[in-house]
Amino acid sequence: MLVPVVVAVVVLVNVLGGRSEDHEGHEGPAEIEGSVPSVRADLPVLPVEVPPVTPEADASCPAVMSALPLDLQGEPSRQVQSDSPFAYAWGEPPVVLICGVERPAGFTVGVSAIQINGVQWYVDISDPDTTVWTTIDRPVYVQVRLPAEVDSAPVTVLSTPIGQALPYREPTPGP
Repeated sequence: MLVPVVVAVVVLVNVLGGRSEDHEGHEGPAEIEGSVPSVRADLPVLPVEVPPVTPEADASCPAVMSALPLDLQGEPSRQVQSDSPFAYAWGEPPVVLICGVERPAGFTVGVSAIQINGVQWYVDISDPDTTVWTTIDRPVYVQVRLPAEVDSAPVTVLSTPIGQALPYREPTPGP
């Protein structure tokens, strides 16, 4: 009766904590490189003003929100306080994404757009402190607010998950 218990303990030690060589002569389990997924930054909660949630936002924005990265260009996500579940932010100064905004007032016939990774963006630089990027070719408008000193790199990163989460729609500029 003692032999099966000893064999079981030896097997457990080798599997759980011991080192054994595999058939190619390597010792123990493979080491995994990389970092543990980070958590939201220990930054103050960011109040974010959002428009009322529309049925279109309710239908489209959950796919966008679930596709967003936890870290954006090395900036960790942070908690937001808003009247909509479709707001997200990273870092300090914050980069803020809001899904389900209204068509940008400046997006009119004849205004050019920038395409990044298959997503068309209208860019508003009227505020000297903030650059506002808004998708114009998806079923809902998605806005990304960047501090003026930040280049378009966060928008480039976010274009891919937005483009994958939302289907293309022909842009409809205002009058």
